[in-house]
Amino acid sequence: MTSVQPRRVAYLGPPGTYTEEAARRYAPEAVRLPFSNPAAVIQAVTSHEVDEGVVAIENSLEGSVTDVLDLLIHDSKLLIRAEVIVPIEHCLLVKPGVRAAEIETIYSHPQALGQCRRYIEGHFPQAQVMAALSTAAAVEETMGRDRSGAIGNQRSGELYGAEVLDRGVQDNSNNATRFVVLGGSDHPPTGRDKTSISFVLEDRPGSLMRVLQAFSDRSINLSKIESRPSKDGLGRYFFLVDLEGHRNDPAVQDALAVALEHADPARFKVFGSYPRASD
Repeated sequence: MTSVQPRRVAYLGPPGTYTEEAARRYAPEAVRLPFSNPAAVIQAVTSHEVDEGVVAIENSLEGSVTDVLDLLIHDSKLLIRAEVIVPIEHCLLVKPGVRAAEIETIYSHPQALGQCRRYIEGHFPQAQVMAALSTAAAVEETMGRDRSGAIGNQRSGELYGAEVLDRGVQDNSNNATRFVVLGGSDHPPTGRDKTSISFVLEDRPGSLMRVLQAFSDRSINLSKIESRPSKDGLGRYFFLVDLEGHRNDPAVQDALAVALEHADPARFKVFGSYPRASD
């Protein structure tokens, strides 16, 4: 009898990151494998080392995770098959015995540091702020250092033996991060779906208006629109749009066809359709 292999899901490690929490929420039964950066997560899925990968794409305080967006635009052929929203509660963690007055350096992932900027400036105005590859890596590193602290979650403190000096240190209590699950295919229609696309417009007046009108005329709600540099010169941008509906829905298919008429066909990309997560 052939045994069924458990699903393997890659995430930004080490264990204890918020991305691991998103992977656990998405697939609690899966084998979760840590990787050092989002590019490594994407490569692991592309090479079939794992079945799926989880990456952070957007935070309610700091906005989009631009390095992940750029990977999806320029370097990946994977599709989004799910999204997971994780509430974020940051803690100030230290090596046991270190007092707040002794902290000279605070480590964390750049996104977490940005989400706690006012707290750090108000409580540790003289501290040096240092970026780490992940919140859990920051906690792990801090455990080998005196006079330092890390911003991370409670689970990372428990995993690495850190002491919690303060909880809820994010600048806004309505702090949540949106993660996406990447795989070789997206998700079949569920009736409550979202589709993500990117495109570069043709250089003529009214192109963006006509694209947006295509969705408006079909009563398709756009939940997000932003731009990223195309990397081929000033004034050229990729537009990234999240819209309600599945790419197989007739109305969405029609709108995408119209949008394609006003975009560069070689740089029109559907990232995938997937069930909308509950906030």
